[in-house]
Amino acid sequence: MSAPGGRRGRPPSPPVFVPKGEDAALLDAFLEMMAAERGAAANTLASYRRDLLDFALFLDGRGRGLARAGAEDIEAYFAHAQALALKPSTAARRLSALRQLHRFALADGLRADDPTSRIASPRQGRRLPKYLSETEVEALLRLAAETLGQAAGPSGQKRRMRFLALLEILYATGLRVSELVGLPMAALTHDPRFVLVRGKGGRERMVPLSDPARAAIARWLKLRPAGLLPKQARFLFPAGTATGHMTRQHFAQGLKALALEAGLDPDRVSPHVLRHAFASHLLAHGADLRVVQTLLGHADISTTEIYTHILDEKMRSLVNRHHPMARLPRRTS
Repeated sequence: MSAPGGRRGRPPSPPVFVPKGEDAALLDAFLEMMAAERGAAANTLASYRRDLLDFALFLDGRGRGLARAGAEDIEAYFAHAQALALKPSTAARRLSALRQLHRFALADGLRADDPTSRIASPRQGRRLPKYLSETEVEALLRLAAETLGQAAGPSGQKRRMRFLALLEILYATGLRVSELVGLPMAALTHDPRFVLVRGKGGRERMVPLSDPARAAIARWLKLRPAGLLPKQARFLFPAGTATGHMTRQHFAQGLKALALEAGLDPDRVSPHVLRHAFASHLLAHGADLRVVQTLLGHADISTTEIYTHILDEKMRSLVNRHHPMARLPRRTS
C-alpha cells in the first residue's frame, strides 16, 4: 500500500508557494516579457519562476510582497541563503533573476526604484576545466583503433569506424560535441586538410585536421551507408534521428564505454573533456593563445585564458613533486 501523499517511503513534496494580487501580476508580466521579447526558452522561464517564487516565499515569511520588496529584504534573503550554504553559482543565478525582475518593473513604471542596484554579486571561484593527459588520450585512441579489428560483421565494423572517426576529429580539432556530430558533408569539400565549422552565432572557422583524423574520415566514407534520406545524406555522420545525424548523447555514451575499457574513470571522460584536452595540450606544446582561441571558436579570449590556469596548476604540481627544495622541511620562526 502506498504511503499517503506519494510513493512508498518518499515524503510528500512541499507545497508550491503561489503569489497573489500584484505579486502574481508582476511575476506573470515579467515572464511574459521574457518569452515574447527575449525569446526565453521554456526551461529558462521555469528556472526564473522557481528562483522568484523562492524569494517570494521568503518575503511572505517577513510579511512582505514581491512587488514591494526593498534592498534590505534582498540583503536579508541572501544572508539567509548564505546561512543555508547555498552554492555561489546558485546565489548568483538567483540574484540575476531578481535584477532582471526589478529592472523590468522599473522600466515599465511598476516601481520607482531598483532595490537590487546596491547588492553585490556573490563571489564565485573560477573552476578549472577537467582534461585528460596526453597519455590518457593516446590510450583511448589506441584502444578505439585496436577494437576496430575485433568488430563483428559489417554493421559492427561501420559502428567502430564511425566512432574512431568521431574521436580522431574531436581530438584533432577541439570541436564542440554539437558541432562534431552535426558536421555536414559540405564541411569537407573546401580543402581535405581542413574542416569548415559553423559554430555559435553562425560564425564559421577553418580548423586543420591531423593526418590520423583525415585517414579515419577516408575510411569512414568508404563504409558510410548509401541510399540515405535527403535529411540524413547531408551529414557526415547520418542517423535515423529527428535531426538526421548522430546525437550527442549517443557519442558521449560510447566515449564512456571506451574509457571503461581503457581503465579510465568514465566520470572523467566526456566530449567536452576531450575539447579541453585539445586546447591544453596545444598550449603545453607552445601554441599561441590567439590561435587556440580561433580554433575553439571562442568569441572572447578571456574564455580561452582559462587553459593557461591549467598549465599554471600543472607546473606548480610538477615543481612540488620534483624540485628538491620543495621537499625540505620549512623553517619556523
